Amino acid sequence: MSAWGLLIGATFAGGVAIFSAGWMGWAPPALPASIKSRLVAGRDRLWKSLLAAVVVGAVTRWPVAAAAAAIVTWMWPALFGGTAEGRAHLARLEAVATWTESLRDTMAAAIGLEQAIIASADAAPPAIAAELQQLVGRLRAHVPVPQALAAFGDDLDDSSIDLVVAALIMNARLRGSGLVGVLTELATTARSELEMRTRVEENRKALRRNARTIVGVTLAFAGTIMLLSRSYLEPYNSPFGQLMLIVVLGCFVAGFAWIRSASRVQPPRRFLARPEDLAEQAQGPGLGMFVGSPSGGGRG
Repeated sequence: MSAWGLLIGATFAGGVAIFSAGWMGWAPPALPASIKSRLVAGRDRLWKSLLAAVVVGAVTRWPVAAAAAAIVTWMWPALFGGTAEGRAHLARLEAVATWTESLRDTMAAAIGLEQAIIASADAAPPAIAAELQQLVGRLRAHVPVPQALAAFGDDLDDSSIDLVVAALIMNARLRGSGLVGVLTELATTARSELEMRTRVEENRKALRRNARTIVGVTLAFAGTIMLLSRSYLEPYNSPFGQLMLIVVLGCFVAGFAWIRSASRVQPPRRFLARPEDLAEQAQGPGLGMFVGSPSGGGRG
């Protein structure tokens, strides 16, 4: 049987399978919202990269420039992005500090931790409102308080927030006194860290702004030369000129990657155990909530 026959047979069989599945009402499972948003963002970046390659290739007639335009367009969020992510991180840290103060004031009225958490969710800061509602839902579903708090820490996924969550877990398991004072100190620490991270983020924004300025000036200079003095760029039309263009553009991309790495802050590693680790330790002795502790599983 020829290859064409195999292709036609496979196509026919696939069409019959798809028709049968549709006739029986089968539908593919829905993708999670996070994966769907990443797929949509990737598709948009792909179209933008292809458009940039076509435009630059048509203007310059240089395949290297077209490929470089596609690569830079695709890598633009990684090289020059991060402003929205940093702003969201600061908003989340400020929201946790505000919530910690609210929880402290609520517990000062001599009510239990679980009731204080449920009461504090009514006026939760918007940045952590969804995570707090999930925490309240777990508590109302009779999930043990330490396990529910550990899941809350996983939802927020921040080492700084782990400090507050760890204090609440310790109080829930040991039933000790003095949580109001501890929350006061943690809120003060969170405010201090917020101030420090705000200064760091301002410096990162300055680096990203400088990088975008360099890109804009370089593109404007190259475009002006191409419009006013095309003969000046004729050496790049040769294969050797394209090779030199690869070297030049590679130096630019390497420089921007270095700027990006210099402006990136590596957050401290989280130290809380996973919620399932706390569930395993719920009947045993010890806290079992820190990474590497003898009584609890680590995050690894």
